[in-house]
Amino acid sequence: MFYLHSIQLLAQRGVSIESMAEVVYQLQKPYNHDLKMETCVESVHAVLKKREVQHAIITGVSLDLLAEEKKLPEPLQTMMEIDEPLYGIDEILALSIINVYGTIGLTSFGYLDKSKLGVMKDLNNHDQLIHVFLDDIVAGIAAAASSRIAHQYPDTDRYIADRQLHRLIDPDQ
Repeated sequence: MFYLHSIQLLAQRGVSIESMAEVVYQLQKPYNHDLKMETCVESVHAVLKKREVQHAIITGVSLDLLAEEKKLPEPLQTMMEIDEPLYGIDEILALSIINVYGTIGLTSFGYLDKSKLGVMKDLNNHDQLIHVFLDDIVAGIAAAASSRIAHQYPDTDRYIADRQLHRLIDPDQ
């Protein structure tokens, strides 16, 4: 029930599974040369099936909608309207999503939060809608889905090869 509702909420706000999967693909492709888009889509779906993620989506989108309708008490209403830079609750909500697949997603989230890659750029630059929570939620979903793939397909061969090469160059290592 919450799974489908979450997907519908995202879609109503202009976020598709595929748009999030594209961000996951961009994050993971440098580390997984055989990565397929369908793997990224599957990973996004797996993240969205987690109840904690569904709760974060429902909460964040609801707050964004209430802010658009000017139904929040002051000073929260103004903070949401101007996307107050020191208001960090939106990032905290997204961190609950990232932690579903371990801390590796934290660096990806930080990168996405600053770079506003893909669909997050569209959400962040929308003039009429408030996406204080949504852009961070989408970044959290993409970072978690990316972490999920990283755990399934670790790029350990490259590190082992680098270490062996260093031993050949400097046997005292």
